[in-house]
Amino acid sequence: MIPRYARPDMVAIWSPETKFKIWYEIEAHACDAMADLGVIPRENAEAVWKAKDVEFDVARIDEIEAVTKHDVIAFLTHLAEHVGSEEARFVHQGMTSSDVLDTCLNVQLVRAADLLLVGMDKVLAALKKRALEHKDTVRVGRSHGIHAEPTTMGLTFARFYAEMDRNKNRLEKARWEVATGAISGAVGTFANIDPAVEEHVCEKLGLRPEPISTQVIPRDRHAMFFATLGVIASSIENIAVEIRHMQRTEVLEGAEFFSMGQKGSSAMPHKKNPVLTENLTGLARLVRMTVIPAMENVALWHERDISHSSVERGIGPDATVTLDFALHRLAGVIDKMLVFPENMLDNMNKFPGLVMSQRVLLALTQAGVSREDAYAMVQRNALKVWEERLDFRELLLGDEAVVEALGVDAINEKFDMGYHTKHVDTIFKRVFGE
Repeated sequence: MIPRYARPDMVAIWSPETKFKIWYEIEAHACDAMADLGVIPRENAEAVWKAKDVEFDVARIDEIEAVTKHDVIAFLTHLAEHVGSEEARFVHQGMTSSDVLDTCLNVQLVRAADLLLVGMDKVLAALKKRALEHKDTVRVGRSHGIHAEPTTMGLTFARFYAEMDRNKNRLEKARWEVATGAISGAVGTFANIDPAVEEHVCEKLGLRPEPISTQVIPRDRHAMFFATLGVIASSIENIAVEIRHMQRTEVLEGAEFFSMGQKGSSAMPHKKNPVLTENLTGLARLVRMTVIPAMENVALWHERDISHSSVERGIGPDATVTLDFALHRLAGVIDKMLVFPENMLDNMNKFPGLVMSQRVLLALTQAGVSREDAYAMVQRNALKVWEERLDFRELLLGDEAVVEALGVDAINEKFDMGYHTKHVDTIFKRVFGE
């Protein structure tokens, strides 16, 4: 990913230096296990650890690979340059390249998931804070973009909190599912290496042994991981789109924080654009773009081919780096977001009283009017509000049929805003458990 949308901690996970360090640890731990089994001399296993503080020369490995056309062999050649050719002759004993590559990739994905979970916690904390702050801030709910019935801004934030909390649970499961390693040798039969080596390496790297691998770890695990990242990205976009809508000039119920010195347009000095949430919408597309290739990687030829390899070299860093950046940006947007309660009430009252239509409809049916007749009575008055901006309550009070069915006091009672917010506490308790 380009530096503009990247945070250093996540980028570091995918650096060549980190990758080669993990490769080294896999090989060194495997040598220890083989020495324990008496497969290789103890002194050779110990000699490999002479390189534990080495910063492997990426340029030198690339130079070797230019000749060998094989990245793992290039690394092993470079490792021997540090350890000594004789001392390193048992490194990679009975192993195949995928043992190193796949186990390393899963270590990187686990570490990436841990950083993503930190970002999700920041988003959840910001959403909860704003939900509690605006628990009783009334705004109009919209369906199909049209005024529906009253809700609260706190419920909007709480709804997004619940969605992100589900996503955190999904990511924790995806992290667990991808946290496996394989040191099973060519085609995964352990013919040339003892399963105890795999168990030892996985324990040292915080992984579980893959129950059954071929020459690769099954890619359905990775498909699930990237699919989960795609769902999280979609939830980020869900929040971003809501904020973008609220910032529209004719709505202006909420807005991104506009910092001192910030400029909205090179042409129009008055502009205050929702650039951060528009950016989040775009970043979500990039993350979702990695999901289909990850799913297509599941179907490999026989025990292995490398059609998945080039894909994962791209989507591994791209998806995690982008989502990490997006989560932290979203947390900042929510934390600093401006909310305008007065505008919320003004918007709801642009068509005075109209949002109470269902309550009047239900009251009429309960008073003995057929649903068809009740709907017609309410709608004929509601349409006048739409067309002439008249007051819905006043129209109902002037409609003899409605007054006859309900009475004046009952009509007035149907315009109590508290009716629509009476269960907010119940919903908050369900979401936040408090």
